[in-house]
Formats: sequence, structure tokens, C-alpha cells
Amino acid sequence: LPHFMEEPDDAYIIKSNPIVLRCKAMPAMQIFFKCNGEWVHQNEHVSEESMDEATGLKVREVFINVTRQQVEDFHGPEDYWCQCVAWSHLGTSKSRKASVRIAYLRKNFEQDPQGKEVPIEGMIVLHCRPPEGVPAAEVEWLKNEEPIDSNLDENIDTRADHNLIIRQARLSDSGNYTCTAANIVAKRRSMSATVVVYVNGGWSSWTEWSNCHARCGRGWQKRSRTCTNPAPLNGGAFCEGMSVQKITCTSLCPVDGSWEVWSEWSVCSPECEHLRVRECIAPPPRNGGKYCEGLSQESENCTEGLCIQDIETASDIALYSGLGAAVVAVAVLVVGVTLYRRSQSEYGVDVIDSSALTGGFQTFNFKTVRQGNSLLLNSSMQPDLTVSRTYSGPICLQDPLDKELMTESSLFNPLSDIKVKVQSSFMVSLGVTERAEYHGKAHSGTFPHGNNRAFGTIQARNKAAYIQNLSSVSTRSELKTTSLFGHLGGRLVVPNTGVSLLIPHGAIPEESSWEIYLAVTQKESSLQPEGADVLLGPEVTCGPSDLSVSTPFALTIPHCAEVNSEHWNIHLKKRTQQGKWEEVMSVEEETTSCYCLLDPYACHILLNSFGTYALIGEPISDCAVRQLKVAVFGCLSCNSLDYNLRVYCMDNTPCAFQEVVLDERLQGGQLLEEPKLLHFKGNTFSLQISVLDIPPFLWRIKPFTACQEVPFSRVWCSSQKPLHCAFSLERYSPATTQLSCKVCVRQVKGQEQVLQIQTSILENERETFTFFAHDDSNFPAQMGPKAFKIPYSIRQRICATFDTPNAKGKDWQMLAQKNSINRNLSYFATQSSPSAVILDLWEARHQHDGDLDSLACALEEIGR
Repeated sequence: LPHFMEEPDDAYIIKSNPIVLRCKAMPAMQIFFKCNGEWVHQNEHVSEESMDEATGLKVREVFINVTRQQVEDFHGPEDYWCQCVAWSHLGTSKSRKASVRIAYLRKNFEQDPQGKEVPIEGMIVLHCRPPEGVPAAEVEWLKNEEPIDSNLDENIDTRADHNLIIRQARLSDSGNYTCTAANIVAKRRSMSATVVVYVNGGWSSWTEWSNCHARCGRGWQKRSRTCTNPAPLNGGAFCEGMSVQKITCTSLCPVDGSWEVWSEWSVCSPECEHLRVRECIAPPPRNGGKYCEGLSQESENCTEGLCIQDIETASDIALYSGLGAAVVAVAVLVVGVTLYRRSQSEYGVDVIDSSALTGGFQTFNFKTVRQGNSLLLNSSMQPDLTVSRTYSGPICLQDPLDKELMTESSLFNPLSDIKVKVQSSFMVSLGVTERAEYHGKAHSGTFPHGNNRAFGTIQARNKAAYIQNLSSVSTRSELKTTSLFGHLGGRLVVPNTGVSLLIPHGAIPEESSWEIYLAVTQKESSLQPEGADVLLGPEVTCGPSDLSVSTPFALTIPHCAEVNSEHWNIHLKKRTQQGKWEEVMSVEEETTSCYCLLDPYACHILLNSFGTYALIGEPISDCAVRQLKVAVFGCLSCNSLDYNLRVYCMDNTPCAFQEVVLDERLQGGQLLEEPKLLHFKGNTFSLQISVLDIPPFLWRIKPFTACQEVPFSRVWCSSQKPLHCAFSLERYSPATTQLSCKVCVRQVKGQEQVLQIQTSILENERETFTFFAHDDSNFPAQMGPKAFKIPYSIRQRICATFDTPNAKGKDWQMLAQKNSINRNLSYFATQSSPSAVILDLWEARHQHDGDLDSLACALEEIGR
């Protein structure tokens, strides 16, 4: 039978080029191709005959061409195929089937590699699925256009389903990676994937605590660390936590030494000298004080130079005997004269000069002046009550007033006990009878809040109308919330004040119910800061004070300080039952009695006992910033041509803003522009308030100047009382219904804020502004599970997971760190469930947003 020496091979048609199939057999009389079960016409065969020299048998070789059209026209269930059939005188033989396919390679990758940011020593997996092709494409990886050979680097594997795997990422693995796919038709490139291997920063060790910065008395000391162990690279996260820690310290004041009085002269020595001594013990130097300057002993000749030491000759004896006799004679003479003078003066010992009784003495009144703080202007100076002063410009009011109230007392009391002279034209414009002077009266406290106004200042003709007007306005709501709580806990909120109280689950014993209240003091606080210290937020009371909870509750108090431990030292104070205030802790202090977490606009405090609390800020430097909210209100006065602009500078707390809003509502005031934030520095520079760009020929300011200046101490130590400056504008024509101007509030050598006023005088055309961002007045009290953002079942699982110590540190300490709690962790360590207290603090911080996504992300980052 024929034996095939060469059989047809599988072939691929590239583009439109035909392929050649060949077949060779021995011995063979005929060879024909059969394709897809049908004989190929003999005219399409090309045959060659030869003789095998070794055997003498006939060898036949046959060729056929297969075109792209033939393959495309075939629609069978399998690929296009061809085989040879060879004949000899004994029979036939068939070759293998050779498949013919059209080769191609698609352009687009089924999956391009994606860029990644991977921590160092993390695993990198880049996926690549090449384009569809016949034959299948071979994949190769490039890094920065250079081929990657996985055989040379054990850390890299490219064998797994075309993917690139780097087991442990190194910094050198950062780069642009490209996947290439190639077959006999073409070569394709994927999109480049940028891989960044980053290094997260790590803290170095803490430095030693610095010396107390105050050489004497109370101060602070700090230590620092740097994010260099390792330093963040390639966009790695900067270290979380504080780079500087501060604690308070007290340095003993140095006492310089001082000499005691000299001792008596010693007995004359053989060398004719005597000594006297003194010691540095009055007082001795202490705590690094200076030692006394000068000598501790003195010596001098005790014979006035006539020293007898050795007598050698008789002449010397005679000489010294004569000198001795002379000395004795002089001594006798001196004693005689002294006795004589004493006898002459004995009768006048008790007589004094009578001139001492009639002259030479004047009465002096000494008044102790407390040393002023460097942050205050003229803090120790008292106003001159007798000198008449003329005010040509600024008159600022401490409380909002109606036009009818601007007649006697408050308008002319910008500063207590100062005489103010006002021109008569000014009095006429305000509707006041002409008088030359108005004498201010000292205020004992703030202007009365609510409806209890000082009606003695209202003219009789307007009093009835004013009372009738007030009766139609709702009274000020009391800033107090009360509710009944049980074992499930809950939340109390004083609406629109930023003050809230969170009672955790389990803080109250089972089967018990407590009536708990939360109140904000509306009258002026009894806490009077000393020096440059300021009250940073409202005075808050929660109670009853005789109750004690088993787990800490969270009290949230808003504040107006720009949080910076370099510039502020913030304290939490509590009022005792005797009415005195005592310090509970410094916010930066490490203690296990309570915990303070200072956010940018509020302080969240974990406490075990109810009472009255307040935040006090002690500015450490001139860069300490008190955040003020600047708001402009306006209303039409009784004279239809007059319009009053009232500019308020108040603490940036919801409490202070609410007080102003309620007062303005009573007067029909309208908020003219969104309030803005002003950073007021403790640098002793004053505040300037001015009205700019008033349209000429339409409006004019009367009778003040367009700028008013307020002393620094009045703004800085305002004790939460809103500062209020009034400007009176007049329209030239009743047809003018629009007011456009700017109100500029700036601190000299400080920040400036400009409020653009664009309003209508007509009531129905005014634009309204939202007073409060969080309208929580509808939910002042929430009890049970609905008061908490974290579902109770999830909270239990988190506590069970993180309260248990973990060898990798994935316990409550990491939970605290991921929630930006990096200080005073010893407080949580003393709690029965540290995770529960951390979650209570999270609930207090997120009462408005309830951002569970952030908590979920934190747990995901921990790997739990």
C-alpha cells in the first residue's frame, strides 16, 4: 500500500493570500485531494513524479491551492479540511486531515490591566485578557516598555492565565505596565496601567518632654514626634494623630538669695585684725535663684595701723608706752564730752516739732490696680467720669433696639459712665427733644432679654403701641428640654443651640426611669473669666445633679475657638453647689476622670456626674483666634424714609445666633445676607465696621460716619453678649424700594469680611434666609433605639469584636485611632467596655449626619 512520506499540515490563511497543501507518497500511481468530503478537481492538482533510488519505487508528490474564498464559502459544522488519497496496484491509503482556518486578531483587548496603588510588600495582580484571535495570541508583559522575564525574578509570575502577579511589592515595582498580544497576523498593545507602590508614614519615637515654658508659675511643656519612621512615599498616608503633645506644668518660682545682717566684729587677733561674717540665708536661694553677690566676710585692722607685735628694744617700749598714754588721754576726753552733752539734752527728749501737726502731711488714696493682661487694651485704666467727651463717630450698642428705644439710655451708653455730647440736629433726626448732654448710667448686667424691656425709656405716646406690638409676637421659648429615660437610654437636644446630651444604653439601671433635663443659661453667666481668658460657649446644666450613671454620658457644648493647641489652652469648668467654679480638666490633659474631644465647632465631653459646665479658653499667644459670626439685619423705622441696618458680631455658636434671631423677630428685623465667619485674633487690635458703596442720590447715612470702631477688649471679653452696631440710612424718595450696599467688618491687622446687601424695602419682595442649618426643634428628645444611629445588634457585635485584645493590635485602640481619637486612651482602658464608650463618642459627634459609611470604612480599613 502507498506510504505517505509527507502529509498535509494545518494551515492559516493570512489576509487574502492562498495557502498550499502538499502530499507525498511511495509507491503511488495517483494522488488526489478530498476537501470537506468532496474530491478536488484533477485540474487543480499539480503532480510531480520521481524514483526512489534505494528501492526503485515510484514516488509521487501533489500540490493544491486553497483560497480564502473557498474557506469562507464553506459552512459545515467543522473547520474546512483536506486530506490526500493515494493509489497503488494493491489498494489506497488516506492521509491525516489538515484543517485550513482564516487567521485574524481583534483590535480590542477583552480586559485591559487597571492601574493600582499598593502598599509596600502588598500583592499586585494585573489582569489581562487578550483580543480574540486565530491562532490564539501569545501574551507578553512590558514594564516601562521593557519586556518582563519572570524566569529572572522569583517575585514575579506571568504564567497564571495571562495575569501578572507580583507577590510582594517593592518600591522598584512602581511603573507603567503594558500587556501585548501577538499571533501570525498582528501584534496588539493594551492600555498602560500605572502601578504606584506607596509607603504609609510612621511615627518616630516621642522626644523628651521640654522644660516648662514658664520660668515661674503655671505653663506648659511639650514633646514632639515626626512622621519619618518611615516617611510617606508615593502618596502614602501621612501619620494619623498629633505630632505635638502638650501638658500643663507648674514651675517653682526661683527665689534669689539675700544676705543676713553682718555679725559683730570678732576679738582683735594677734595680727591686729578683726573679722565679721554674714550668710546668704535671708532667704537662701531656692529653685534656681541667684546666690548673693558680694563677700561673705570682711576683715579690717583693729588698731588703726598702730599694731604692736614684737618689742625688741627698750626704745620701742618707751615709744609704745607714750602712745598708749596719749590714747588713754584722748579716750577720757571723749567720754567727758559725751557725758556733758547728754546731761544738757535730757530735759527735751519728749518734745517734737509742732510744725508736724499743722503742715507737711497730705492725704493719699492708694488703690490697688490689678496687672493688666498683654492681650487687653488699657485693662487697668478706669474711665474718667468727669471729663466731657464729644462723640463724632462710633456709637455701638450692646443689645438690639427698636427706633423708639433709641432715645435715652442704651443708645447713649456705648460705654458705661461716659458723657456723650450729641449735636442738636442729630436729636431732631431721632425725634428727641433738644438737650445738650445725656449722662449714661452704669449697667449692672446685660439688657433684659425677652419681653421684659425697660419701658421707662419709651416715650409715653409710643408705649401702648409698642406693648400691643409685642403681644402679637410669640414669647421666647425657654432653652430647656426635659424627658423621661429608662435603661435603653436616649438623646436630649436643646433646639437650635448645638447643645445635646446622649444617655447610652445601660447607663440607667433596669426597671428604672429617670427624668433628666438639659438647659442653656440665658442670663449672663456667673463664670467671670480672669485676665484674657474667655468663655468659649454657653453655660450648660444637665441634671438632676444627685443622679449618677453606671457608664459615661456624652455632653456636647458648642464653642467659638479655632482649635489649635499652640494658641489655646482650653479648660472644662464645673460649678459647685456653693456657686463657685472649679476646673475639671484641661482638654489636653491626660486623666481618667472624664474625657474631652475637641472638634472644630463643638466639644464632646464624657462625664459620670451631672451638673453645670462651661468651656474657658486661655490664649497662649496673640495668634489665638475667636470665631465670630457676622450678621446684618434691617427693618423699616417708624419714619417711612428711614431704614435701620444692625450689624451683629457674636460668638460662632448656635446659641448666640439664636438669641440675636429671637430679638430681631421681636422687632420685625430681617436677615439681609447669609452670615459670615470672622476670625478675630487676640492681638489687641480693634474691630472696624463700615458701610460702603451706598447708592448716591438715592440713600444717605445719617447722622453717623460710615465707619465705627470697637476696642479690642470690648470684642474679646464680651462674655457672650452679642456686639451690635447700628447704622441709620435715609431714602431721598419713597419711590426708592431697593437697597444695595456693602457692610465691611475687619480687624485691624486681621481678617476682613464683606457682606453684600441687596434687599427690597417692600415686605413681599424680600429674600428669606434660613436661620439654622439643623432644625432639631421637632425632635428635642428621643428615647430608645431611634435615638442612636448605629443599630443595637451591630453595636453589640462591634463591642464583642474589639473589646477582646488582639495580637495584631486590631482591638479597641485601633478603633479609636480610626475614629480620630488618639489622645488619653487610658480613659477608655478604665471602662468596662472601651468600644462602647468610643461608639458613644461617635454617636455624639455624628448626631446630625449619622455618617455610618465613615464607620464602615474605618472597620474595613482595620480588616474587620
